[in-house]
Amino acid sequence: MGCALNISVIVLLVSIVIGYYVYNYTLPPPVPKIELTYWGPGTEKPDDKTIKPFKINIPKSELEDLRERIINTRKLTPPLVDGFTYGFNTVYLNKFVEFWKNKYNWTERETYLNKYPQFTTKIGGLNIHFLHVKPDKSLVKGRKVLPLLMIHGWPGSVVEFYKIIPMLTTPRPDADFVFEVIAPSLPGYAFSEAPSKPGLHVGHIGLIFNELMARLGFKQYYIQGGDWGSFIGHALTILRPDRVLGYHSNICSAQTPKARLYMLLFYLFPKLFVEESLQEKYVSQFSDMILESGYFHLQTTKPDTVGVALTDSPVGLAAYILEKFSTWTDRNWRSLPDGGLENLDKVELLDNIMIYWLTNSITTSVRLYKEFFVDDITKHGMFQSPTMVPTGCIYFKHELMIYPRQIVEEGFKNLISYNHQPKGGHFGAMEVPELLSADIWNFIKLLNKKK
Repeated sequence: MGCALNISVIVLLVSIVIGYYVYNYTLPPPVPKIELTYWGPGTEKPDDKTIKPFKINIPKSELEDLRERIINTRKLTPPLVDGFTYGFNTVYLNKFVEFWKNKYNWTERETYLNKYPQFTTKIGGLNIHFLHVKPDKSLVKGRKVLPLLMIHGWPGSVVEFYKIIPMLTTPRPDADFVFEVIAPSLPGYAFSEAPSKPGLHVGHIGLIFNELMARLGFKQYYIQGGDWGSFIGHALTILRPDRVLGYHSNICSAQTPKARLYMLLFYLFPKLFVEESLQEKYVSQFSDMILESGYFHLQTTKPDTVGVALTDSPVGLAAYILEKFSTWTDRNWRSLPDGGLENLDKVELLDNIMIYWLTNSITTSVRLYKEFFVDDITKHGMFQSPTMVPTGCIYFKHELMIYPRQIVEEGFKNLISYNHQPKGGHFGAMEVPELLSADIWNFIKLLNKKK
């Protein structure tokens, strides 16, 4: 009897200790205080707040240099297998490069890329580039015009949004609102200036974009983001929740302590979280992430090293970026000789590659991975705080990481919509713009009804 009592006491004490640590682990830390700071060269100078019109205009000498580099590409090593399981299949890469050399016309594409109004302005010492597309005034007809901040990621650019923009700025007969789209290039990407100092992470970028919206006259606004855009938008819902009217993402990522605990339990006991038909889909994504995360470790540790190679070789840059458009659009494409890239628009893919090459921004773009692991995010846990900002989430079938609704709700306490689509991948705005735009419209409709 005494022995049984002692065991019971020990079990009780252990349970109390475990419960105490679990309780403390699941408590979010205070939100770190992050302010807009100076990231430009030298000592801090006042920003010129002028908003200046911008057009892409690449010198002929740079295009000639690019062509010479492509022509002088060394003979590539033949692949061991037909698909993309070892990385980019060089047999297909040679075909793609031939298309680049002989059929892709930058002069035509430059005109196309200049179709939307573009501007630059200094914020935090950095020259920030952005698209600003307004709906046709003659079509608005009394509708509310809602400012929508659209934020891209890596290895994308604002090129991702060219097809979806008119789907958002054109009024719909069943909606009493329409969107005005502001799509900035991230600092260090494309035509936005890179920071001259270390430490600029997604929270800081969020504050830069918040200032951009204020400068354009928007005290409050909506956000849509995927990839890095989802983290930047998420950061703004935590750092400046009073400014964000609604947040929509195609890769909502819940990172609160409780969400992480649930994610661990989810992988151990998937039946607790999702129906049987979805269990294999969810659990398999963990092994797929390990298989596809080599780039992540490289870019979070030695971004400048990989940047040297990609800065010097346009064909190497193309292979590196295109391989992500292959496996991130549909991981099953790894087994195909063309990596599934023939299913995508080669001209559109090359527009994005050209932006990276002609702006010499691949090194500065991948540095963002290194900056993600700084104290504000890791030690002080910026994303460990849940947000109350109204949120809409959509996951396309082949997205890299899909979170069950119960876990998403731990990070986004005011979840207005949560949807899955039977097709599409990581680059939703490029691949399935009609589905992504429809979900954005529906999210705002649901949000308005709730109000």
